[in-house]
Amino acid sequence: MATILIKNGRVWDGNQFFYADVLTDGEKIAKIAPCITDEATYVYDASGKIISAGLVDTHVHMRGISSEQFGIQAETSCFPFGVTAAADAGGRRGDKALLDSFMLKNVVFVGVGFKNNHADFGKAEQTLTQYGTKAIGIKVYFDASISEVSDITPLREVCELAHEKGLPVMVHCSNSPVKMSEILNTLRAGDILTHAFHGGKNNAAEDGFESIKKAQQRGVVIDTGFAGHIHTDFEVLKKAIQYGVIPNTISTDITRYSAYTRGGRYGMTMCMNIAKTLGMREEDIFRAVTSAPAKALGKQKEWGYLRVGRCADISVFDYTKEGFCLTDKAGNHIASESGYRCILTVADGEVVYRA
Repeated sequence: MATILIKNGRVWDGNQFFYADVLTDGEKIAKIAPCITDEATYVYDASGKIISAGLVDTHVHMRGISSEQFGIQAETSCFPFGVTAAADAGGRRGDKALLDSFMLKNVVFVGVGFKNNHADFGKAEQTLTQYGTKAIGIKVYFDASISEVSDITPLREVCELAHEKGLPVMVHCSNSPVKMSEILNTLRAGDILTHAFHGGKNNAAEDGFESIKKAQQRGVVIDTGFAGHIHTDFEVLKKAIQYGVIPNTISTDITRYSAYTRGGRYGMTMCMNIAKTLGMREEDIFRAVTSAPAKALGKQKEWGYLRVGRCADISVFDYTKEGFCLTDKAGNHIASESGYRCILTVADGEVVYRA
């Protein structure tokens, strides 16, 4: 395979920023050091740009894995935004062979529904078996507008089953019938609350973000789950950041609706831009899209870091004239003349996207 040398950039290795060059050799990272002079098949000058570990998206919906109504084409909705690994949040098909065919690295949260205010495990046990090691958790829609839920009972039932199996639970909490604190008190370390900064009834701001603060201290993962800025209220997230409540992970919840009906621009970089505009520090943003989601998905030994000997998954970003104007579901408006733009993505030592 070709060797790739990316020079003169500011490196984010999953823990910190520093200036260095990055050299690949086949599928692996060969060197990370200043002024690498080795010959390479492909040389890219990243002056003024960020060389990051490949991004990890905690919450996507892939075609053939999630419902056809929501599914995206995995690589074409991830590689152009620097994402080299992702978790499908609602897999119901049990098609491990399809997941294995993707170049995009992947895992699955198996979907479990609710019926008559109880967990409906249905085919979940079978689906978990079919996905094998690809299944790393269980996803539930604790949402009274799309699920038959009226109190905390069904969520407790799912958590009991998942925790018995040693699996984390991911909870969609928009339109919850109970307060955020009650949901979070049901979760344990390693579980993930997605759409954590939604607006409307039973949102995180109602108790001054105290329940989220306490949950984070216990090890519950707080995820944005932007969903094309439908499931995130900009004012709620802005206030959370001001109060010192920083999301552990930034995820897209990208579907065919968010990917293709918003000008074809929606992806992880847009979510990073929203977070930056609302006040998140650059270090916190890049941690929330690399090492933190890798850890949340149990993949910190494989994903989310740039280290010698690791898989050569690399993304290069510019912060440039990538302006945007967005209005969330509540009517809150944000805008910026600049934003992150992915200009190069390398997966397994191969260039898979170049702007």
